[in-house]
Amino acid sequence: MAAFHYKRKVYLEDEPRSEARQQMLSQFQPKRKTEWIESSNSLGRVTAEPIFANSSMPHYHASAMDGIAVCAEATYAAHEQNPIQLKQNVDFMYVDTGNEVCSPFDAVIMIENVEELDEDTVEIIEPASPWQHIRPIGEDIVQEEMLFPQGHMIRPVDIGAQLASRVLTIPVMKKPIVTVIPTGNELVHADGLVATGKLVEFNGSVISNYIHEWGGESRLHPIVKDEPENIKAVLLEAAEQSDIVVINAGSSAGSKDYTVHIIEEIGEVYTHGVATRPGKPVIIGKIGHTMIVGVPGYPVSAYLALEWFVRPLICDYLQIPEPVRQTLKVKLGRRIVGTMGAEDFIRMNIGFVNGEFIANPLSRAAGVTMSLVRADGLLVIPPTQLGYEQGETVEIELLKSLEEIKDSVVFIGSHDLTLDLLSSHLKKVKKTSKLMSSHVGSLAGIMAIKKGEAHVAGIHLLDPETKEYNLSYIEKFLANEEVVLYPFLKRKQGWLLPKGNPLHIKDVTDISDKQAHFVNRQKGAGTRILFDMLLREVGLNSESINGYDREMFSHLSVAAEVKGDSKAVGLGIYPAAKSMGLDFIPVADEHYDLLMTKGFFESEQGKTIIGIIQSAEFKKRVDEIGGYSIEVNPEPIYFPRSEN
Repeated sequence: MAAFHYKRKVYLEDEPRSEARQQMLSQFQPKRKTEWIESSNSLGRVTAEPIFANSSMPHYHASAMDGIAVCAEATYAAHEQNPIQLKQNVDFMYVDTGNEVCSPFDAVIMIENVEELDEDTVEIIEPASPWQHIRPIGEDIVQEEMLFPQGHMIRPVDIGAQLASRVLTIPVMKKPIVTVIPTGNELVHADGLVATGKLVEFNGSVISNYIHEWGGESRLHPIVKDEPENIKAVLLEAAEQSDIVVINAGSSAGSKDYTVHIIEEIGEVYTHGVATRPGKPVIIGKIGHTMIVGVPGYPVSAYLALEWFVRPLICDYLQIPEPVRQTLKVKLGRRIVGTMGAEDFIRMNIGFVNGEFIANPLSRAAGVTMSLVRADGLLVIPPTQLGYEQGETVEIELLKSLEEIKDSVVFIGSHDLTLDLLSSHLKKVKKTSKLMSSHVGSLAGIMAIKKGEAHVAGIHLLDPETKEYNLSYIEKFLANEEVVLYPFLKRKQGWLLPKGNPLHIKDVTDISDKQAHFVNRQKGAGTRILFDMLLREVGLNSESINGYDREMFSHLSVAAEVKGDSKAVGLGIYPAAKSMGLDFIPVADEHYDLLMTKGFFESEQGKTIIGIIQSAEFKKRVDEIGGYSIEVNPEPIYFPRSEN
């Protein structure tokens, strides 16, 4: 069938997620199967029926101590004033922990309470009570006792209970077979040639591993090109061999998004589009007895849709409840706008600052995989809510442990490549700690310290009048606040240029005259302030710069943009140019310093940070990057500064 036979189709509906899920589960009628597996290999499997013990544990009267087995009645008269002597194999027998206690003996006296008079005679001065220090038959497990009900997921300790009660094989739910089909003409394997216009296919592996984590058996299909007949054939084959099929990409309404039409042709479509942001272009349908879930190509959308619709199917198949995440109430560090009529799923960073949990949003773009990698939690904005104001308290679903979040050092401010090194060293020193950085610019970092929303801010703000870094800005914005400025790095700022500098850029005037494609930093960034000063010094304004409003939030982002455009230029630090293989023309030496409250600076965490910075290992790693020099044992500057 030719591609043009399928006309572009808008969403069938903007269905509420909960309704789409409920309808999907009502249509899911899997042919569940049972298989028998060895108990020792049953970790993570789900019992298909109740499991009963084949043997008691212990299955005999066992000594709980090292000592002697006796008849309790024969010891009743024992006292310090009336020691009783016992003969081996007549009145007692020696036993070790776990040994059988044979009739007629019905008690064990610890060896510490026994005095050996000779090889066959002992003396006791305390009586024993019946069944003292004896584990009765079935103390732990009684034969025919139910070990686990149906639908129980086997844990390591459960394997021990099975083997102890001589249950060697158990019936478990056969894992649902889930075929994952990545589609797209632009996709190539990670080990292949990635030319312009080609993207590495990684969603399939991520989806497969989620399925494995949730208890399914994933089968990753090779990449399928955007050709309707191929997609149709693969779907039909997968539906025959699978309990669930996940097809990735092609679920939207573009000219090459064929999936919904093909499913309609060979099966049924229940949902095309759910009221969520991101993740709207979801397809839910059925081919024969097999559920088909079409998830978007953008990674974040795909992974969220997978959790909303594929995980419930796997749990339903295995007849286990869906896992529920821990939630946490937090204060919002920034205003967040929602989408009326749709659920918004916002990836959030969370920090514990001054006794409060503070949360800030990460990128909301559906294609930014790292927003999920870095996220500590998810904020769900309901469809009836327009959003939340800064400072408002909201509830967040946690993606990481509360301990990890609580031990994090919240860094807000200007971007620098050494922050990743600092985070790595912090993790080495304190296993539960991490540096949670948000690159929003120096001024935003100062304001985060002022509002009590960060532990540390990285700043490099040049005062155009005094040509000093940072001091005047702290005095202006943090008047009377008890803060500390710790001199951290000296680094070189300069022009980031494509290899060979094709436009022969030397200074800011050349950028204007040659209409270079300038890549700027965001408002409030120290690099932006430096660029504005350079413009003023030569009498230029922002309108003369092509691309002045094109903003990036890190030096690496600027460098990446420059690398991809032979007419581009940016202002940034030398290490960013080096990492991207760019030319670099120095413009200024600058101070990149760390700002923190006095309380944090003097805390254990603050001292740990400073100790890492001044360590020989950290300095060596920074030197290897190039373009930096670390201040050696600098004097911290305390604010408010003394009048004297």
